[in-house]
Amino acid sequence: MNQISPMAFVHPEAKLGDGNIIGPFCYIDKNTVIGNNNVFQNSVTINYGARIGDNNEIFPGASISTKPQDLKFKGEDTLCEIGSNNSIRENVTISRGTASKGTTIVGSNNLLMENMHVAHDCVLGSGLIIGNSTKFAGEVTIDDNAVISAEVLTHQFCRIGSYVMIQGGTAFSKDIPPYVIAGRNPASYFGVNLVGLRRHGFSNELITLIHDAYRLLFSKGTMAEGINEIKKNLQVTPEIQYIIDFVESSKRGIIK
Repeated sequence: MNQISPMAFVHPEAKLGDGNIIGPFCYIDKNTVIGNNNVFQNSVTINYGARIGDNNEIFPGASISTKPQDLKFKGEDTLCEIGSNNSIRENVTISRGTASKGTTIVGSNNLLMENMHVAHDCVLGSGLIIGNSTKFAGEVTIDDNAVISAEVLTHQFCRIGSYVMIQGGTAFSKDIPPYVIAGRNPASYFGVNLVGLRRHGFSNELITLIHDAYRLLFSKGTMAEGINEIKKNLQVTPEIQYIIDFVESSKRGIIK
């Protein structure tokens, strides 16, 4: 059974699962689907096109599936999909998709801190920690288990790899490959994310291998030459193959 405050508005066409708590002054629009055991504190707005999983807690002032801040948007019937077990803090805004991809996606087990923004057609993985007032422009992709500090500004179409640590106040317009620390303006490579990798159970041998991969990657004049050095000199484990694939598929270029 859902607990819905008499001071909340839930559109008759909204679809709710069971065990949800919807606080006062919440607004839930039509064409929304909400799973089970979610907690919406007061003044949460769930807009048209939202699809929300289970066990999420959303804090006051958050707005999910907002109309995209994109002048090309012409009212397309698009979605914003949120997974399960997320903590979405005060005043977070997450836009729904546009005709480009159709859906903005946020995975599961994420912490999205106060006042951060996810723009249209972004794809966020799972296990992310994203700091206060960080902003992602349209069509940004973030792989699993990244930590992105406060007030980070991300250019549209950029990709952030898994197990990355981005220092607070960083701004960037190139891709940040997996397993690294990045910082400054514009963002630069600061080495391998030793603390983060150890916390996630990476062995010292694997961390050394990843470090060697980046040493070789940045040792040559071009990324293609660096990739060839990796392939010639290192054991290509799944982690190293991920680095290779990430760099080779980058459309915006890689930070150095």
